[in-house]
Amino acid sequence: MSTINKSVPKVEAKDKISGKMKYVSDYHVEGLHYAKTVRSTIAKGVIQSIELPPLPEGVTIVDYQDIPGKNVVKMIYEDWPVFAEKNISHYGEPIMLVVGPSKEMVQAVFDKIKITYQEETPIFDMVQSKVDYHFTKGDPQTAFQEAKKTIKYTYETGYQEQAYIEPQGFIGTLEDEKVTLIGSIQAPYYVKNAVIDTLSCKPEDVRIIQATVGGAFGGKEEFPSLIGCQLAVALKKVKKPIKLIYEREEDMEVTTKRHPSKITMEAAIDEENNITAIKSHVGIDGGAFLGLSSVVLSRAMIAATSAYTINHLQVDGDVYITNTVPNGAFRGFGAPQMIFAVEMFINHLAKDLNEDVHDFRLRHLAKQGDKTTTSGTFRDPILMPEMIKKACQISGYHKKKALYESSEKMKGIGMSWFLHGCGFTGSGEADHIKAKVKLRKDEADHVYLEIAAVDMGQGAKTTLMKVAAEVLELPLEAIHFANPDTDIVPDSGPTVASRTAMVVGGLVARAAQEINENWQSGKPQIVHKSYKQPDYMEWDQATFNGDAYPAYSWGVNVVEVSVDPASLEVRVEHIWSVYDVGKSLDDNIVIGQADGGTAQGVAYGYLEVMNHRNGKLLQKNMTDYVIPTAVDMAKTETVLFDNPFAYGPYGAKGAGELTLVGGAPAVAIAIEMAINKRVSKIPATPEYLMELMNND
Repeated sequence: MSTINKSVPKVEAKDKISGKMKYVSDYHVEGLHYAKTVRSTIAKGVIQSIELPPLPEGVTIVDYQDIPGKNVVKMIYEDWPVFAEKNISHYGEPIMLVVGPSKEMVQAVFDKIKITYQEETPIFDMVQSKVDYHFTKGDPQTAFQEAKKTIKYTYETGYQEQAYIEPQGFIGTLEDEKVTLIGSIQAPYYVKNAVIDTLSCKPEDVRIIQATVGGAFGGKEEFPSLIGCQLAVALKKVKKPIKLIYEREEDMEVTTKRHPSKITMEAAIDEENNITAIKSHVGIDGGAFLGLSSVVLSRAMIAATSAYTINHLQVDGDVYITNTVPNGAFRGFGAPQMIFAVEMFINHLAKDLNEDVHDFRLRHLAKQGDKTTTSGTFRDPILMPEMIKKACQISGYHKKKALYESSEKMKGIGMSWFLHGCGFTGSGEADHIKAKVKLRKDEADHVYLEIAAVDMGQGAKTTLMKVAAEVLELPLEAIHFANPDTDIVPDSGPTVASRTAMVVGGLVARAAQEINENWQSGKPQIVHKSYKQPDYMEWDQATFNGDAYPAYSWGVNVVEVSVDPASLEVRVEHIWSVYDVGKSLDDNIVIGQADGGTAQGVAYGYLEVMNHRNGKLLQKNMTDYVIPTAVDMAKTETVLFDNPFAYGPYGAKGAGELTLVGGAPAVAIAIEMAINKRVSKIPATPEYLMELMNND
């Protein structure tokens, strides 16, 4: 480190962080108009006619006819209309906006719009595949032919709602024909690129600014692009500033959810009761449009053996299109569904083979140097044996397991082992995202992080500022990180996929190091850095062959439960977790991620219920959709293991998603023990447990 004295001006009290945040709804613009979305009231059909009432002065209708560019939201697959034209594909599909100078005027017009449909028979079952992927590892065909026996099970998972605190929304303005959108978002450049396509305009004609975000969990990755495109079209037509922010019920009814899944796994077993091969089929419900579902499917498939090594694999997957709300990004991105299935399957195999479950799992646990599901290599040390021992020690797992298995009291303890790939799958980072960061030092020797990473409550600002401050040997007060504005910051990629600390943080560290090496006090500097894939990574997207991720984070969850014998209501008594996230950049932030992730993962396994009737979601508010409160959450204890990753800043890997993916199987295994019945779907609600208890 340079020995140059890097003194900075003293930060006055008035300049310190006040704790006041400005969310999108807090912005006020003179002459603000309001927009409300007119939506379909059927799941599938054709619009036959639309009757509009006389429009008061100042009220405008905006629909597909006003779109100057493409009536499709720019995503991986471009099949999601900005506004429906004739065909309706799901309940709540947006047809038009009503825009006016007051909410009352907008609502009055909204209530008088009459739409006539020719209804068609909707599809709600997973039968119509739109995307199918396949890959193999080793020689599964021979392994199955030579097997002593084969065992096959099917597992199912349901919807999950992100339940962020702040609903979706934007405020938009138009100045000299330039569209500016301020929104609650995870991916500013996703929105920008989508709006450019819809308006058929130049990049410099669109500006996206991230307001403070009240939670996201993946729900604000792709969906805001739809709202942004709609609002941009409205701005061009109305030429007034417009606010389009959902109320909670609208948000829950029409935004993306975690994909329901149906996963079938079949194992080939040899003479020593070892698993020699697995065949898996992963089916996920994409809803009405594909959106990001193909990537969710690929990540689920890549997690086909989770923390275990199986030498021969055949993995197939399908995204099914149904006439329901589109499903999309949610923390874990396909891995929670797959890891639930894998963990239950391994446990059920051991029981069927009369093997000690713990020993059976240890025999198949992945080791450094093993081949991954996609025939890549686990290059870094795998600390899972030590992590498992620690989890058993702090939880008293073995003693409690023996006690609960022999007791008539309905108590159980479950343990899950899991991994999570860090960053985008395969060549996504290098070929598609191509992340860039910019660090700027001013004459006062303050450094500004100009990056597109979003802090949505997970602590990205604190973490990345600490990385820069540490490299530069500056006080944290000398580092600045404003909310991203696409007119200022380069495209660092979306804030998703457990990539922010490892990928963006790594670029920040390298840029800060370059500033440090050329430090001249009082002299401004600007440094740009772009992401480069580690040299060892090779990936073939067509065959799903190679290194799917540059690194993996690892985890162990232990969950203890009791089940009420009368109501079959589950109570989570205690949760213990052990994680390898490389090197923790901030223990408080990582523990916060762990507590939140565990709450979401465990609740996914037993508590959070969402269903639809004829395509209309039944749980559309926080009364009907139950998430864990402080009363429901058990005491948690979390231990972090150091295992630095060479390409991450100070050795950091991903943490945000890892802490969710093991919760559901851990609680499901614990419930299995408590009721002495096999659990094969989640959430494991009292109603489902009653079915199991009554079905011998």
